[in-house]
Amino acid sequence: MSTLAFRLADRDRQRFVGRLGELSRLEGLLTEEQSASVALVHGPGGIGKSTLLRELGRRADEQGWTVHVVEGRDLAPAPDAIEHVLAPARDDARPLIMFDTYERMSALGGYLRRSVLPSLPAAAKVVIAGRRPPEAGWRQGGWENLTMEVELRALEEDEALALLRAHGVTDERRARDVAAWAEGSPLALALAAENASPDWRPQGAHDPPEVVRSLIRQLAESELEGGHLDALGVASIARLTTPALLRSVLPDTDAEEAYTWLRRRTFTEPVGEGLALHELVRRALHADLRRRDQERERQLRRQIVDHLYERARNGSTVLSIDMAHLVESEAIRWGYGWEGSIHYRIDDVQPGDAVDVRARLKDRGAGPWWQLCEPYFLRAPDRVAVARDAADAVSGFLIAMSPSSAPAFADEDPVVGRWLAHAREHRELGDSVMWHSSVDFTHDPKGRVQAMLGMAGILRSGAQNPRYAYMPITPRRQGALRFAEAVGAVHLEDLDVELAGAIVECHRIDYGPGGLLGFQRDRIYAELGLPPPVEEPPSPNGATPEVTLEAVRDALRNYRVPHRLAESPLATGATPADRAAGVQALLERAAREAFGDTENERLMQKVLVRGYIEATASHEQAAY
Repeated sequence: MSTLAFRLADRDRQRFVGRLGELSRLEGLLTEEQSASVALVHGPGGIGKSTLLRELGRRADEQGWTVHVVEGRDLAPAPDAIEHVLAPARDDARPLIMFDTYERMSALGGYLRRSVLPSLPAAAKVVIAGRRPPEAGWRQGGWENLTMEVELRALEEDEALALLRAHGVTDERRARDVAAWAEGSPLALALAAENASPDWRPQGAHDPPEVVRSLIRQLAESELEGGHLDALGVASIARLTTPALLRSVLPDTDAEEAYTWLRRRTFTEPVGEGLALHELVRRALHADLRRRDQERERQLRRQIVDHLYERARNGSTVLSIDMAHLVESEAIRWGYGWEGSIHYRIDDVQPGDAVDVRARLKDRGAGPWWQLCEPYFLRAPDRVAVARDAADAVSGFLIAMSPSSAPAFADEDPVVGRWLAHAREHRELGDSVMWHSSVDFTHDPKGRVQAMLGMAGILRSGAQNPRYAYMPITPRRQGALRFAEAVGAVHLEDLDVELAGAIVECHRIDYGPGGLLGFQRDRIYAELGLPPPVEEPPSPNGATPEVTLEAVRDALRNYRVPHRLAESPLATGATPADRAAGVQALLERAAREAFGDTENERLMQKVLVRGYIEATASHEQAAY
C-alpha cells in the first residue's frame, strides 16, 4: 500500500537533478575500493546538502545499506545524545550514518573523532554535512587517511534550468531569468518556482516578499534572535564588513562585540581583513531591511559610502571595489563591479594563457586583435590580467595602463598610441586609465566577468583615482554602450580606429575633479536622492600630494617594494620608477628633518631609520 512517506520520497527523488559528480564520489564511499570511511560535505546554506544526502540515502538503501540520519537541529549538544541516537547502528552489518546540519553540533566534533566513530563497526560509512569547511581535527591523528572532502558549489545553468523544469517552470525565458537571479542556489530556485507568481521577473529589491521571508527563515532565522541586528543590516549592504566600518557607521555600538557575533554566524565567511555574508543570505536580508525600514537602509548605505570614501581617498584605493558594490544602476554595474568574485577570480598571466587567449579570439572571429594583444602578454605582462573560473579556465582578460605605466611600445600601438598622447595633453587636470582590451569569454548576460575586468583594469593601471578613463567600444556591444551612456562618457570620434574592417570607437569618461572615487560617491548619493557633499577638489597630478598618517605608514611598510610605492598617494612622477624613487626621497628627507635634538627624539629617529629605511632584519632588532 502506498503511504504518504512513499509519496514524499518519490516526489523528492523526481525533483533531484544535477550533482552527478558529487553523488558519484559519495556513492564511491559505499564500495570496497574506496579507502575513505568518512565523507565531509560542506557548502553555504541553501546549496543542497540535505537534498544530496537524501538521494544518497535512497541509493544506499537500494544497495543494502541501513541508513541512519542524525539531524543536528534535533540533537542536544551532549555526548550521551549521540550515543543514544547511534545505538541501533552498532548492531547493523552495513550502517551508513549521515549527520546533517553539522554546524549545530560541531562542538562535539572532538568527541566524535575520539570516541564515537572509532567504536562503530569496521564496515560503517559516515557522511557529515555542514555549512563550514571541516575543522582542523579531521586532518590530524590519522583521520586524514580515512576522510574525503566534498564541497558543494552553485549549480551550473543547465542544472538550474532542469531543477526549475522539475518544479513546473516551463517558460524558458522566465526560467533563465530565475536561474540567473538564484546564482545556482537550489533553495532559491525551488522557492522562486513554488512561491513566486508566474509573471514575476527578478528585479533585486522587488523580490517577492514570500520568497524573501522563506529564504531568511530557512537560512538564518534561528541565528538572528537577540543578535546585533544593526550590524547585520550593515553587513547585508556592504561588500565587506570590518570592525572599523562598524565603529564608523554604528558609533553607539560595541563594534568588536558586534563583529564577533557576526563572525560566529554560520552564514558568514572571512574575506580579506573582514567578513562577508553568504550571498544568498545577504541579498535576502538586504531586501527584507529595505522592505521593513527603507529610510534606515538608505541611512546605512550613505554612512557606509562615506566611510569607504574617506579611507579610499587616504590611500586605500582598492576600496573602490567596495564602493562599486553600493551602486545600484545595472548599466554601471555591468562595467564596474565585483559580484562575479563568487565564481571567478582575477589572476596574473600564467604559462599557456597566451595560446589559450589567441585560440579563443580566433574562435570569436577576432583573430587580428590578437596581433595587438600579443606584445603585452609577452613583453609587458604586468599590464595584463586574466579572469579565471573555479576550474582555473580562462574566462576573460584585460590590458590596461596609464600614461605613466604604459610600456614604451604602446606609443606605437594603433589603438592606444593616440589615446596616450591625448591623455598627456590633459595631464594637468588629472591622471587617466585606458583599456586596450577588455574581453569577456563567458557570454554572461549579467556581465559579471566584464564588471570585474573593469574594476581590475583601474587597479592594475597604476593610476591613482584617475580623472579620465578611455574605453574601446565596438558599436555592436550594447552593454558597453549602455555603460558609457550611464557614466556620461563622450565619444571622441577623432580617436576612433579601424581594424580588420571594424570600427573601434574611443569613449572617454570624465569622472570630474574628485576622480573616480568622487564619481562613485556622488553617484551613490544621487541614487539615494541626496546632494553630494561639497569639498575641496584633490590636488591635480604633479602638485604637492596630500599627506595623511595612513599614507605615510603604508609607504614606510613598503619602502623597498617599488610597485607599491608607485601606487602611494604620496607619489609624483611620470613613470613607476620615478614615483617610487620620489616617495623614498620624501621619506628620507622627512626622517632627517622631522626630529629635534633631544636624546629622546634622536632615539626615535634612529629607530625609524633602522626599522624601515635601512632595512634592519626586524623591528625588534631596531629597538636595540
